[in-house]
Amino acid sequence: MKDTQKPATKTTTAKAAAFEGFTDEERAAMKEHAKELKAAARRGTRAEKAAEEEAAVVAKIAEMVDSDRVMAERIHAIVKASAPDLAPKLWYGMPAYAKDGKVVCFFQSAQKFNSRYATFGFSDQANLDDGAMWPTSYALRELSATDEARIGALVKQAAG
Repeated sequence: MKDTQKPATKTTTAKAAAFEGFTDEERAAMKEHAKELKAAARRGTRAEKAAEEEAAVVAKIAEMVDSDRVMAERIHAIVKASAPDLAPKLWYGMPAYAKDGKVVCFFQSAQKFNSRYATFGFSDQANLDDGAMWPTSYALRELSATDEARIGALVKQAAG
């Protein structure tokens, strides 16, 4: 009796066919993250590293287009006032704020990934759990006093 099965052939799935690689913006973010990791590995005191990381965040904010820069400056001030124990650092080229070295929240400019709005987001390290579902990021086009107060309360809770 002969085996009538056909040999297995390679097929491409829709998922594999749809993936075209990383965008230029994604590749740039990964390269920035590699630089950040190298910079963090440099020797120095904890205070020196913290000062360098905050200076890098302030410099990154200064490079942003005006609308994003203004929001990023306000968010930087809000985070520092609401949760002074969070340490500013760059995370994939974005201003971020960490506790014990782990990112809790971050600001992503609209320009970063050619988006129509900036984003303020929280990682899974944030203490924001509220039942089975809660928001982890917010789209920002401008900041009102009410928005700033809400961000301050969320950051305080997230860092707690």
